Amino acid sequence: MMSTDQAALLEPLRLREISDAAIAVIDEQGTVVAWTQAAQHVVGYCAEDVVGRSATLVLPSSEEALGVSAFAEQCRAQGGWSGTAAIRHRDGRTLNLSLRLLLLRGQDATHRWLVSLTDIGALSSGMVNGSVRESLLARAPVGIAIRDPQLRCTWVNDTMEHDGISRDRRLGRRLTDSLPGFEAEALEAVMRQVLASGTSAVHEYRAWPPEDPRREHAFAASFFCLQDADGQALGVCSLTVDVTSNQRVRERLAVLSQASTRIGSTLDVMQTGQELAGLAVPLLADYVTVDLAESVPFGKEPSARIDPMYDRPTVFRRAGQASIHPGTPESAFVRGETVFVPPTSPLATVLRTGRSHLEPMLDASPGTWVDQDPAWAQKIREYGMHSLMIVPIIARRAVLGVALFSRSEDPVPFHQDDLLLAEELVTRAALSLDNARQYTREHTTALALQRNLLPHRLTGGPAVEAAGRYLPADTDAGVGGDWFDVIPLSGARVALVVGDVVGHGINAAATMGRLRTAVRTLADLELPPDELLAHLDDTVQRLAEEDADAADQTPTVVGATCLYAVYDPITRRCTMARAGHPPPAIIRPQGQVTFPDLPTGAPLGLGLGLVPFDAVEVELPEGSLLAFYTDGLVESRDDDIDVGMHRLGTALAQPEQSLEDLCSSVMETVPTQAAPDDVTLLLVRTHTLNAAHIASWDLPTEPTVVSTARHLAAHQLSAWGLEHLVPTTELIISELLTNAVHHGAGPIRLRLIQHQALTCEVFDSGKCYPRLRHARIVDEIGRGLFLIAQLSSRWGFRPATGGKLVWVEQDLPSTL
Repeated sequence: MMSTDQAALLEPLRLREISDAAIAVIDEQGTVVAWTQAAQHVVGYCAEDVVGRSATLVLPSSEEALGVSAFAEQCRAQGGWSGTAAIRHRDGRTLNLSLRLLLLRGQDATHRWLVSLTDIGALSSGMVNGSVRESLLARAPVGIAIRDPQLRCTWVNDTMEHDGISRDRRLGRRLTDSLPGFEAEALEAVMRQVLASGTSAVHEYRAWPPEDPRREHAFAASFFCLQDADGQALGVCSLTVDVTSNQRVRERLAVLSQASTRIGSTLDVMQTGQELAGLAVPLLADYVTVDLAESVPFGKEPSARIDPMYDRPTVFRRAGQASIHPGTPESAFVRGETVFVPPTSPLATVLRTGRSHLEPMLDASPGTWVDQDPAWAQKIREYGMHSLMIVPIIARRAVLGVALFSRSEDPVPFHQDDLLLAEELVTRAALSLDNARQYTREHTTALALQRNLLPHRLTGGPAVEAAGRYLPADTDAGVGGDWFDVIPLSGARVALVVGDVVGHGINAAATMGRLRTAVRTLADLELPPDELLAHLDDTVQRLAEEDADAADQTPTVVGATCLYAVYDPITRRCTMARAGHPPPAIIRPQGQVTFPDLPTGAPLGLGLGLVPFDAVEVELPEGSLLAFYTDGLVESRDDDIDVGMHRLGTALAQPEQSLEDLCSSVMETVPTQAAPDDVTLLLVRTHTLNAAHIASWDLPTEPTVVSTARHLAAHQLSAWGLEHLVPTTELIISELLTNAVHHGAGPIRLRLIQHQALTCEVFDSGKCYPRLRHARIVDEIGRGLFLIAQLSSRWGFRPATGGKLVWVEQDLPSTL
């Protein structure tokens, strides 16, 4: 947005204020010889009233009229006067006007006075550009010329010579005689229009004044029709102002206005650097480079700090560059390449001091600092770079980088106002760059969090092969609240889970991580799916209460859905339960797709603990496919969920494809518009454990069972080629069966499973679960489970139909 002050700076180019000024001409005796319609508007007198009469007519009192002669002498001695004066309006009112008298010279050393009057009351009434008008009429050097009806110059002031035409060349001549060319003809056309209409007009033109021949200047001229006592046109008066500086202000404001929309359009630091370079060419420079500290593109804190003692080479990365020449041939680097800054170059000085460097006339002669970089020196001389600015990019006292501006084709060297504009552009870019850097850091952190929370590799062991996909709704942050997991369980079984936390972004991802950890912990307890969801529901409610207490606000965790399943490759049975989550899809080996009738269950964390979760068990043929997903995959703004599930089923009816290819096919069915929710997919293909790798025996509840079991196990291990595990396995079986006989109830079942590990399971119908304890030296019992823990890789127990099951795993050689 452009401020009122900035907008006011643009108005002098139109000179509406001068065109509205009240102009009169008086002779050396103080007699009014010419009048304008604007003067009549201000003081109320028409030309017939004042032309040919003394100017004292408009003075409010005779005392002031008596001082006119002395005042005239003062003005003549000083060459003019400006200030405020009391002027009498025709209706008798006294006006407080801003008054300026300018001395005009004619032929034969004659003089006239041009009087401009401005109503101060009108200026203070709220006109936005009144101060600009006052500045132009009271302080700016205004060139004045009066011409007769034939447009010959009759009177002129000294300032009028700023366009390079002397008074002698101007007086008695038309403008086209003293200044031939298109501009002179255009100006005379405007003057004829003013004479014909009796009003005023404004015209802008350009010229090269003698005092600054290398730079084109902009001039604005305002023309007034001068009237005699009969109201007829006596001639035309022109007021001309050099508005080059105001035009440059307008150009700079235009550049800054573009900067607000063109710099920082993305949160990519490299793109922001290129936007800065692209904006500055050709508006400010012919060639611009933007180099950022090497750590900035990666979101890290820049290592460079403002340090006057810094004397080591600095490493930057070229983020942006632009040139008036296609392909930016002036650069020895491409975007993304590393740039080294020698410690004795002006760039290093800028880094040490944090102050910009302006070199209006770049000295590229041999032996100067330019030779520190031969490639850069060659480019400077080859393309004729003659003026240079280097501006540090600083945010929070950290040097993010440097911007270099140079001119080659533009012959005008950089000035101090160019440096101010460059610094303003860089300051705006620095804010965008720092925001982008912080975003990159937070984005990188969020992605790292997501990567650590989701499984790096899905391992289903001999039970399943698995593949997954995850597409967050918050694509900018790349994180969300969905998760999936494959958790190995005892006995070659595997747990399959997919969940969806309400919400998106980093908070949802953090909550998801807590729930994923809770599910893994509960899974290690070997809980059935329905019991696990009940415990998970309690966990979600507890987390919500903790968050509410910590933040003194409504809970952060407001709900989640989850589907939990356990697949047993020995029985080919899969037990599933869900908490408000969409049902899985089951794809038979022949391609039939079904969605099992699985009780919905209440979403987690809603405090509906009285509603139990129900589990359903299904038997799956070898090679069946299970698809677990979140609602983002099947729901959309335009279609009903049934449409989405049908679309999913159609995509899944290709079981011959690899899981990775099938995942890709399913994700391609997601609508192309921005997803309203995270999209998650987990595919698993079930396998059956070879019966030859399973050995099971039903045993009586007798003390002699231990010896029998040891013998059976040793024989089976020898058949599997695992003779080296016989001693430890016999010890483990002895302890497990002894506990079953003493603390359990019959019948007893022993099972050995050879998969990725050797699992030994002992089932009994007792309800007393084993507990590891540290026996004292004098104790005669209590060391069995401690011994098992030492001999195995892991052990545990789980409830089973009609009793409990204690299991122990031993590692197998990696070759198996």
